[in-house]
Amino acid sequence: MLIERLGRVDYRPTFEAMQAFTSTRGSHSADRLWLCEHPSVFTQGLAGQAHHVLAAGEIPVVQTNRGGQVTYHGPGQVVAYPLLDLRRAGYYVKEYVYRIEEAVIRTLSHLGVTGHRVAGSPGIYVRLDAPASHAALTGPRPADEPFRGLGKIAALGIKVSRHCTYHGLALNVAMDLQPYSRINPCGYAGLQSIDLSTIGVDITWDEAAHLLGNKLSASLAP
Repeated sequence: MLIERLGRVDYRPTFEAMQAFTSTRGSHSADRLWLCEHPSVFTQGLAGQAHHVLAAGEIPVVQTNRGGQVTYHGPGQVVAYPLLDLRRAGYYVKEYVYRIEEAVIRTLSHLGVTGHRVAGSPGIYVRLDAPASHAALTGPRPADEPFRGLGKIAALGIKVSRHCTYHGLALNVAMDLQPYSRINPCGYAGLQSIDLSTIGVDITWDEAAHLLGNKLSASLAP
């Protein structure tokens, strides 16, 4: 897998470049991992519903063909786009998602943070009261508050075409989190989004991108 740093790039042309690469790649094309950062943008997935965008204001909303609903990209976030031939890799979409999440969990673990999965809700979450805790939240959790006590630190949305993947994940490093209050992140009203800086992890974007890129490359290997 070739890891390519794109720097800060606009979302729409990056989305179009992913589509173009995927539609023209052949069976021997090398897999790629694009690491980048986007100016502020809301992206809406195929399942997205307009009412989950509460107040976009000056931030553009871009319709995409990835799975999921609305999310936010902005400065201080590492966005990773694995362009992977799943047939050649030898595993299916469900395992691909698991491997991506595992790479994020290992990235966080390297930084002293414990990432948690939530069944039925792709992405990675951390305990707000104890980000390093390995213990799952216990006790009754209201059906309308499935994320009580958790903050979402990494979002996931993918597309698979001709057995090849694009779109990917976003890890929040050190962001202005206010734009998340303008949407229902991933379609969940009240879901809190956090970043590494908020939970006390001091790391630069470049350091986080390097770490996440290496973990993804290892986790996604055939």
